[in-house]
Amino acid sequence: MTTTGIRAIITGATGMVGEGVMHECLQHPAVEAVLLINRKPSGFSHPKLKEIVHTDFYNFSAIENQLAGYNACFFCLGVSSVGMSEQEYYRVTYTLTLHMATTLSRLNPEMTFCYVSGAGTDSSEKGRFRWARVKGKTENDLTRLPFKQVFNFRPGFIKPTRYLKNANKYYQYIGWLFPLGRALYPSGFCTMEELGKAMINSARQGYEKPILEGTDIIELARRQPVSGIRFT
Repeated sequence: MTTTGIRAIITGATGMVGEGVMHECLQHPAVEAVLLINRKPSGFSHPKLKEIVHTDFYNFSAIENQLAGYNACFFCLGVSSVGMSEQEYYRVTYTLTLHMATTLSRLNPEMTFCYVSGAGTDSSEKGRFRWARVKGKTENDLTRLPFKQVFNFRPGFIKPTRYLKNANKYYQYIGWLFPLGRALYPSGFCTMEELGKAMINSARQGYEKPILEGTDIIELARRQPVSGIRFT
């Protein structure tokens, strides 16, 4: 378990998951600083928060001197494969993620890297679905980087946090499914609050395995730090 405050880099804060994770970090007493890296200004403001607007996620040379000194990265940037060519989806999902992660592992070897993947990701990299193979390769290669630890989160249906501005609009029409889905298939349904807290807790105290399915996310979100250990 880390005994220092969490200093986290977050990507994807202009989307639902990234904003939700940021929201949990800004409220959590164990998180002392958050750095957003976005392609466009997010419009968020908070005493803990700093933001870098950087358009080229394939070249961080211009901002590398601002990326050191962090001990967690919550990588929430992602796109749907619908309507994308195989080459472009691979570039945006795998190449971009690995480029950023490689840069951060060099600058912050004591970092915990958390990657938001998705339910159904294919660790064998040989399955039927293109997106699942690419996500699986991304997960596999992230674990080979010299971070302190890497965790791959595979949420299914995520219930958004109310009042956050980047929640997908269609959730207001299908949100009624959540209680039923959670009761029948808990591994496929978690809340945005649970995902954010689980990612924070993975940086605080780790987890037993590198891949977290839905029930793992729920379990880790509920965990409390070991008694007697406090953040400084």
